[in-house]
Amino acid sequence: MAAYLQWRRFVFFDRETVKEPPGPDGAGGKCFALPAGITVCDSGRGSLVFGDILRGGGQIWFLPRSLQLSSFQAYKLRVTHLYQLKQHNILVSVGEDEEGINPLVKVWNLEKRDGGNPLCTRIFPAIPGNKPTVVSCLTVHENLNFMAIGFADGSVVLTKGDITRDRHSKTQILHEGSYPVTGLAFRQSGKTTHLFVVTTENIQSYMLSVKDYPHLELDTHGCGLRCSSLSDPSQDLQFIVAGNECVYLYQPDERGPCFAFEGQKLIVHWYRGYLIIVSKDRKTSPKSEFAGNEAQNSDKQVLNIYDLCNKFIAYSSVFDDIVDVLAEWGSLYVLTRDGKIHVLQEKDTQTKLEARKPMLFRKNLFEMAINLAKSHHLDSDGLSEIFRQYGDHLYAKGNHDGAIQQYIRTIGKLEPSYVIRKFLDAQRIHNLTAYLQTLHLQSLANADHTTLLLNCYTKLKDSSKLEEFIKTSESEVRFDVETAIKVLRQAGYYSHAVYLAEKHAHHEWYLKIQLEDIKNYQEALHYIGKLPFDQAESNMKRYGKILMNHVPKETTELLKILCTDYQPSGDNEGPGLLEGKKANSEEFIPVFANNSRELKAFLEHMTEVQADSPQGVYDTLLELRLQNWAHERDEQIKEKLHSEALTLLKSGRFKTVFDKALVLCQMHNFKDGVLYLYEQGKLFQQIMHYHMQNEQYKKVIEVCELYGDQEACLWEQALGYFARKEEDCKEYIAAVLKHIENKNLMPPLLVVQTLAHNSTATLSVIKDYLVNKLQKQSRQVEQDEQRIQKYREETTRIRQEIEELKASPKIFQKTKCSICTSALELPSVHFLCGHSFHQHCFESYSESDSECPTCMPENRKVMDMIRAQEQKRDLHDQFQHQLKCANDGFSVVADYFGRGVFNKITLITDLPPGKGATTIEAGLQRELLLHAKRST
Repeated sequence: MAAYLQWRRFVFFDRETVKEPPGPDGAGGKCFALPAGITVCDSGRGSLVFGDILRGGGQIWFLPRSLQLSSFQAYKLRVTHLYQLKQHNILVSVGEDEEGINPLVKVWNLEKRDGGNPLCTRIFPAIPGNKPTVVSCLTVHENLNFMAIGFADGSVVLTKGDITRDRHSKTQILHEGSYPVTGLAFRQSGKTTHLFVVTTENIQSYMLSVKDYPHLELDTHGCGLRCSSLSDPSQDLQFIVAGNECVYLYQPDERGPCFAFEGQKLIVHWYRGYLIIVSKDRKTSPKSEFAGNEAQNSDKQVLNIYDLCNKFIAYSSVFDDIVDVLAEWGSLYVLTRDGKIHVLQEKDTQTKLEARKPMLFRKNLFEMAINLAKSHHLDSDGLSEIFRQYGDHLYAKGNHDGAIQQYIRTIGKLEPSYVIRKFLDAQRIHNLTAYLQTLHLQSLANADHTTLLLNCYTKLKDSSKLEEFIKTSESEVRFDVETAIKVLRQAGYYSHAVYLAEKHAHHEWYLKIQLEDIKNYQEALHYIGKLPFDQAESNMKRYGKILMNHVPKETTELLKILCTDYQPSGDNEGPGLLEGKKANSEEFIPVFANNSRELKAFLEHMTEVQADSPQGVYDTLLELRLQNWAHERDEQIKEKLHSEALTLLKSGRFKTVFDKALVLCQMHNFKDGVLYLYEQGKLFQQIMHYHMQNEQYKKVIEVCELYGDQEACLWEQALGYFARKEEDCKEYIAAVLKHIENKNLMPPLLVVQTLAHNSTATLSVIKDYLVNKLQKQSRQVEQDEQRIQKYREETTRIRQEIEELKASPKIFQKTKCSICTSALELPSVHFLCGHSFHQHCFESYSESDSECPTCMPENRKVMDMIRAQEQKRDLHDQFQHQLKCANDGFSVVADYFGRGVFNKITLITDLPPGKGATTIEAGLQRELLLHAKRST
């Protein structure tokens, strides 16, 4: 039981008297007054509804917000009860049309009109059974399926069905008793409907959603008229009964809490979480026969508005003779007997707090302020400000534990730095830790907050809390993981940092701590082997050298796998998920610095299992094998290394990097490799020079014999080499001269000049060469003289023919056609070449009238040769090139001279018209030229 004397009093409502609206002339400001005799009222659907009980009245009045009062005649005598539904525009009234106890119930549809008045959809007498009695109370269910009427004789009549129509409803007596019914209320919870019935002596609950309507007596005391009400869902739809000593709250099956509000209760209402009670002033006389019945006009009445949740009085004021309290348009309207209407306007929550903040905070009523704000649904910003001020109050008093709890409630609204600065003292580190923990739980912490919280854990040496913080599930992580790893590493909590890095896949931090702080190289290598391909590759490039220095064998094995067919070793990877992925083995060669043995094993493995390895792998392997060969002292091992290096060179992998391989072989003085590469590169002169430098005379001769056909100048260089030697090289000089003689590679004079530089070379060395050369030249001279004589004789003969053609007639003695070989008949065609043709044969086979068909193919060849000579005689560059490259330059000059390069020939192929005197001579010249070409 809560005594209201202990409750705080506030003024959370503003009181005003309703004024008349200003008229057309602007006059107004008078108090609005209702007609006399109004004693029943209700509200809803945007209007205040009034009824009068004066004899001859029977009016129902409507007062909208515009204060334009209207009415209609509902009954002939009086209106005793009104009930306005809140969800439907339906009004239910009880009144009398004639004298005596004969109350009528009328249902009005306010949306429809009948002659200007609301439509009355149903009328029926309000009589329980056959005996008339006075109606004491009325209630209607919002779903229009239930209506209950209470009577002074203790009866309750229930109408079930559509209350707006007679045909679809059924009326029955629900309750009978010996005490007047003073209150009725429907309670709807889900699909269950209850009806509370209160009399002056007891309270009962009926379940209407079950057949036979079972009921339960809740209490053995009741209340007066209008002293009961139903709360809203904030109080769980409890039935409120106000006695003179206490106010009781009831559930359908039990009694709830009670509040000790003393005084004679006259009116009870529920409004937006507030309990409104109108009671007599204590200075007045005791209650009448009906508790809560009409009071005398001189009575003073007190209106109290209670907040049952927060246990304070929101408003209290004295009025003169209250008729009723109505709720509409978000305000309370108090109707007094003198016809005036007083409006109580609730202040907004912020205004309430601002107005009462000095008193609330001065009297340390922070909890009340918080509860008030919550019950009025104050926004989070307003609540946060109250929590902050409460926290500041407790902090100033030295209650740091309490203060931090209030500051925690401001998280999300108050800047965290405001709180953190207050608790940076080492003595308050526990409070700061609690605040930072909550900040992280709400996922509102940044990297700095995480750093600070972890530092708090490490300062407190609270390993359990630290582990609990970092070992949250991945879906519950509320901090910056990388920041946490950094702080833990800096504080020396390496195991925690490693755990966090591994759990949240911060591979770089995991490896950095394992390698740089814990020095656990084996574990780091194992961890890399579990990573996906891309991450394993990048981390091996980064940390490969460190791992190679400490665990070379295992590191080499992992690199072999990574560069061939990598599969993560972790259980979380499915088989074959990364099949076919392999790293570029050439990129890992720098990892093996100072580890040549492992490098050789790695490179040899790659060349065996992956023939298409990058060129850098083969280059490095060659260099490594050459280094090992050059530094080896054991002859057997050296021979094996020699064979391995040469085999690698002959593998055909160095064609594109010929120069690089050659440099490597030269750097390590690998003779066989150098010679092999020279041979592959067709560098025959370099091969010979290599042997010359090593004074290997036989090898020089062998090189000339092997490659002299491809590069003839080798013999000339060999002759010059032996000519410069002061040693006795007659044998080698003779061999060279023999080949030069056979191939006619050098003029004799040049040979003599070359050998003149050798002091040991005597005339006997070149005697045979010179004799043979002179003999050959003598034979050549004889052949040339014979040819000259032949050409002279041929020239003389041709000249004679020309003279004969010029001076003597040509006799054609052919008897057969040169084409068909038939006897020659006229007409016929004869040519100076001696061929004769039938005219029809000539015309059929000849392509030109001026050429002999028989001689034409050969003539054309000669003419083509002449044209080719004319085209080529200006090719100076070609002539110079052939002259330089020819073994016998004189023959080249003679050939070009014979082609007519050095003279200009005018060739006349056609006879110009009108040249009769020179026709024969021109024809003879052409024939002579053609004849000369055929002869040659």
